[in-house]
Amino acid sequence: MIEIDNDGFTVAAEVIADGLRLAPGDIQALLKSGAILSATEAGVDDDLGTFRLTFSTRHRRLRLVVDALGGVLSSSVLDFGEQPLPPATRRPGAI
Repeated sequence: MIEIDNDGFTVAAEVIADGLRLAPGDIQALLKSGAILSATEAGVDDDLGTFRLTFSTRHRRLRLVVDALGGVLSSSVLDFGEQPLPPATRRPGAI
């Protein structure tokens, strides 16, 4: 479950760490330093009421689709191994 309030979304460090294959204790510092980028997108039309939360490092991307109550509807990980993610996969709206 993802927490949603007036300030935005709160995702547990363990969820991000699991998807990006990192230590949970490192997540906050990596977010602050910009080593993990994050983006939030609100669904439109048929996806109204859902949100896409994306977290990416140089080599991996975690994407969570959540409903308006914070329930995770789907999750996916894009892993390029030792190769860097193509820049297009880090932008909001990217496939």
